[in-house]
Amino acid sequence: MVNEAHGKKVALVTGASKGIGQAICVELAKAGYRIVVNYKSDEMGAAKTLEMVREAGSNGNMVKFDVSNFNETEAAVDAILKQNGSIDALVNNAGITADGLFIMMPRRDWDAVIDISLSGFYNVTKPVLEKMIRLKRGTVVSIASVAGLLGNRGQANYSAAKAGLIGASRSVAAEVARLGIRVNVVAPGLIETDMIKDAPVENIKTIIPMARIGKPQEVARVVRFLCSRDASYVTGQVISVNGGMF
Repeated sequence: MVNEAHGKKVALVTGASKGIGQAICVELAKAGYRIVVNYKSDEMGAAKTLEMVREAGSNGNMVKFDVSNFNETEAAVDAILKQNGSIDALVNNAGITADGLFIMMPRRDWDAVIDISLSGFYNVTKPVLEKMIRLKRGTVVSIASVAGLLGNRGQANYSAAKAGLIGASRSVAAEVARLGIRVNVVAPGLIETDMIKDAPVENIKTIIPMARIGKPQEVARVVRFLCSRDASYVTGQVISVNGGMF
């Protein structure tokens, strides 16, 4: 079944102006999806993503909204659905870090990370899921982190947000499985993005069995699989992409 307005499936990817989100857009474009590129402030990055989507043989559009703002997100999702008829795949990728030791962490840093990664999941997924339930089809993939599975010193807020994302996704997967909707999580390890640009990469490699940092495309290909019919019996799962860290 395809989108009526454009003759192809539609994917909404949040936080898609760079890094993993950008790579996911390109991979889903290759798979035949029309891509809705969400961004909060990096308009130039989002435009670059859309250009890459077109180079990959598909099309789409850019939509600016802050996933941590419920009313803004609800209005944006409603507009996307009115324009496209459906959102066949939702990828919750938006997230930030605000690292620091827990005992010294200001409340604003705790709230900022939780609001985008975890509350953002609620804000985006709920209105999208309501439409998916009516259509009895769709797939949701959320991008968590190895930090959400293992914890990480200096990232109590980030680890809590990603662990919550995993728990919420598993619960929602159980609720909608009989309705033809699949919900899964991808948990990347250390990936070549801006999030690790100041990290001691050579030291980090020593704790990764594959002894290298991953690439955004390696995460994106797993997302592409989970959004495909090849993953038709996969739901409620967390797939780690981390070079064998555990």
